[in-house]
Amino acid sequence: MTNDSDLRETVRAGYAAAALRVGEGATACCGSGGVEIDENFGSGLYGESERESLPAEAVAASLGCGNPLAVAELHEGERVLDLGSGGGIDVLLSARRVGATGRAYGLDMTEEMLALALANARKAGAKNVEFLKGTIEAIPLPAGTIDVVISNCVINLSVDKPAVFAETYRVLVPGGRIGISDVVADDRLSPAERAERGDYVGCIAGALSFAEYRQGLEDAGFTGVEITPTHSVADGMHSAIVRAVKPAHAELPIVTANAPTGASCCG
Repeated sequence: MTNDSDLRETVRAGYAAAALRVGEGATACCGSGGVEIDENFGSGLYGESERESLPAEAVAASLGCGNPLAVAELHEGERVLDLGSGGGIDVLLSARRVGATGRAYGLDMTEEMLALALANARKAGAKNVEFLKGTIEAIPLPAGTIDVVISNCVINLSVDKPAVFAETYRVLVPGGRIGISDVVADDRLSPAERAERGDYVGCIAGALSFAEYRQGLEDAGFTGVEITPTHSVADGMHSAIVRAVKPAHAELPIVTANAPTGASCCG
């Protein structure tokens, strides 16, 4: 890759192709729901009852390294944002947990994944969901409008992780929290050594170390950072659960009468 734009396009193209493969597979098997289960990545990291409650295409499109909902502790009425929502599995599961008075947002930069997620939402009959097109480095939502941010093995794909952490902090309400699954590297591994263990699109080469992840979140303003490895995905590389909180006393930015809102205000 010659620059960040090339790398981002490689990531986008890879996940666009994955979405199309899911669509082709669902058509070929007539929606039978046959899904290959992998113990380190994908739908195998969800409980059987969770998989069976969703459209087969949502399950088949699960490409993450964990189950962020297992630690997000969602409550009725909360607003949840999934960064890099893919086929929508975490958004649909979140929508059920927050109920009719809550709302679940999914953000993805890939049109093919967004189309798949919208189709899955219709099949699931989900009414309290909304999918947004955009990048996780410039979230198209106003500041202080989200209670919980989740993400499943996506932040490691970003070419500008400080921007992701800053944007996540911005959209959270004071006292809001994150519950993220991601790939994290041992502190002893250099970026070159991480790249030897897997490519960028495969969620390995772009992973931060434990120390880098913690420092990035703290630099953005988060407190109570916890990074807990759950299982190994390569030598010195781990799927991990990441928790952190936006301080309850954090001030929201002042919006003037002429300031834009929504997607146009972001980034």
